[in-house]
Amino acid sequence: MRILIANDDGYLAPGLAALVRACEGLGDIKVIAPEQNASGTSNSLSLHRPLSVHQAYNGFFVVNGTPSDCVHLALTAPLFEGWRPQLVLSGINNGANLGDDTIYSGTVAAATEAYLFDIPAVAFSQADRDWHELDAAGLTVRSLLDELLAQPLGPAFLLNVNIPNRPDAPSLPRVLTRLGRRHANAASFAQRNPRGDLVYWIGPPGEARLEDEGTDFQAVAQGKVSITPLQVDLTHHAALPEWTRRLQRGGA
Repeated sequence: MRILIANDDGYLAPGLAALVRACEGLGDIKVIAPEQNASGTSNSLSLHRPLSVHQAYNGFFVVNGTPSDCVHLALTAPLFEGWRPQLVLSGINNGANLGDDTIYSGTVAAATEAYLFDIPAVAFSQADRDWHELDAAGLTVRSLLDELLAQPLGPAFLLNVNIPNRPDAPSLPRVLTRLGRRHANAASFAQRNPRGDLVYWIGPPGEARLEDEGTDFQAVAQGKVSITPLQVDLTHHAALPEWTRRLQRGGA
């Protein structure tokens, strides 16, 4: 099994090292990650500047770009000649990627980039920040991977996995969920920098709607491992008939 591992917290992130350890013995593993923390970069590609790649002391390949850049280069540039991954993993992220957050997540974006190339991919995140109980999260990852790899992977898929920061994480129930929603984001606020210039900070995210049944937010709040199958198609299929009616010309 050829496995490519990426993340958005940077090549020195403890979560990345934990994911690599979790995959030991599963096959031929290569790691490519951003030079710096690239959280919140979503699916952006660096189209207006060149990218550099070097191999760090730990053997990981380091890119001065986004998580999507990392996976894109691994799949299209002559970095790994003749080597194409059969599975791409991203994480383990420092904090949850639930509900609306997946739109902005660099962790999910790295996995999505692989999915766009028809390669199965999984994004892993811990529910809380600061990396506590990371070893337990790694064991949870390995347990899930063992289950996935016990049968043929089949057509490309994209999974988003969120793991509670608990020592018993490997034994927690694993449930299939849908993406939840948040309430409105808090207001952005202004501040003067040391030079007196006015700068702005994006406000914190709104509270999760925990009352919504079957969501990833609710599952993690209940102490469960959330697994959400994702897709790239953003089409609002149910709205197509209504928009067909509204936009038809002259009743034709």
